[in-house]
Amino acid sequence: MISLHDAYNQGPEAVREAIRAFGALHPLASGTSGTEPDWATAERHFTHLIEVIMREAIPAQDDAKAIVRRAENEALQLLLALAPVGGYRCPICVMHRRFDL
Repeated sequence: MISLHDAYNQGPEAVREAIRAFGALHPLASGTSGTEPDWATAERHFTHLIEVIMREAIPAQDDAKAIVRRAENEALQLLLALAPVGGYRCPICVMHRRFDL
């Protein structure tokens, strides 16, 4: 499964901007503005997002590699779509708060 780091290094500038915006949704515990994002949490949430997409949105008749590849692409497309929208929240953070995970 692709990591945020790999997607950032392999992607065009639009993907890099989207990943930076997603990372900014996961501030370090200090909570002070201007700090580096908590990339470990952002990475886990990106992986969880891919897993949710694989489970819920990708047809089961595809082979395993195709399912993972499509889910990775869909997760990146979601980040690209949300990046220019101000004030959005990480869907995994929202889900965790909703279910107290």
